[in-house]
Amino acid sequence: MRPPVEAWVFLLSLSAPGVLYAMNSTPALQEPLLILGMGMVVLGSLLLVLFLIVRHKKSVDPLFYVFAVFSFTCLVGLTNSLEQDGFIYGFMGFYLKMGEPHLSTAYAVLMCYWEGVVHFVLFLTMIHRMFRGKSYRSLGLLWAGSSIAHQLVVIPGVVIGKHGTNIRPAFWRNAPFFLVPFWAAFLLFGRPRDMPIITADKVAAAQKKHLLSRPIDLILSLTLLGAVTFTVFRGFAVLDCPLDACFTYVYQFEPYLKDPVGFPKVTMLVYFFYALPLLVVFLYGLWTPGCSWMLDWTIFFAGAIAQSQWCHIGASLHSRTPFTYRVPADKWWPVVVLNVLYLAIPVALALRCYADPVFFTKPVPQGQTNAEKKKN
Repeated sequence: MRPPVEAWVFLLSLSAPGVLYAMNSTPALQEPLLILGMGMVVLGSLLLVLFLIVRHKKSVDPLFYVFAVFSFTCLVGLTNSLEQDGFIYGFMGFYLKMGEPHLSTAYAVLMCYWEGVVHFVLFLTMIHRMFRGKSYRSLGLLWAGSSIAHQLVVIPGVVIGKHGTNIRPAFWRNAPFFLVPFWAAFLLFGRPRDMPIITADKVAAAQKKHLLSRPIDLILSLTLLGAVTFTVFRGFAVLDCPLDACFTYVYQFEPYLKDPVGFPKVTMLVYFFYALPLLVVFLYGLWTPGCSWMLDWTIFFAGAIAQSQWCHIGASLHSRTPFTYRVPADKWWPVVVLNVLYLAIPVALALRCYADPVFFTKPVPQGQTNAEKKKN
């Protein structure tokens, strides 16, 4: 009896710390170009082994290879976080010196924890469901949102931040890790959505209700308005808005926004230019019946904000952030509560849409269900 595919992926991923330790112990492999080349060789070898593992399968979803390779890099990231926080030693010294020095920052440490735990569990779960014929589309959208948000912050943050003058060849290995999640998201959005069977009468009844008759949606709308306001405010703050409120907030409440690593500034700008429009269209989707796109985009957005806020909150408190840029002790509670609420709002919206999709279902003819309409 063959072990399940996800077990093979798990075991292959566990080899990541061993590969890092071997390279860290071999000075001849610690030249910048050699590090990039060795990384490509390791990932190429991993793809070959994965192909041999599933060669007996009649058809293999191309996203399997994405999830499996990314699982390996998740354990690389987790190894980095554990070493930077002092739990292990002797794995990442060479890579931080000659590969990607920015991985020693507080933001990168929190980012690697997220990858090594949340993304790794998502990958193994999606591979498990993939080879058992079960849908993993929603989990995939959650990961895609998280991964794209991560890359939108990390790559510009390194370039414009204090590490921009010390970019090594290994940094460019981020290029495929930036492009592949977009391709994966394109595939996932194009696949059919799993929907419960809903009768036309139930859809019509739910969609006749005004916003005031839907208390949960009313509360979500108000919190989304609050998130819009907070997004605009912090966007102005990192753009050096001369208003006293922005100045006071940055220097007395959240000085991390001015950390020269660049990541917090880029995070706020990504929120301002990308999250803000989505928050506004989600408000429209809560007010207007039949917006079926809400069922996918809220999951994608929840993954993006959860990952970004985890890194932002954690880095603003982490010991690797210089003391002058950490959240002041007397302002800890209001800053953390505001940031946690900013994380919780998209997650709550996604859960609401996933748990009760009737209001967002396209209207169907009387006497039919949404499944019957799809067949016709």
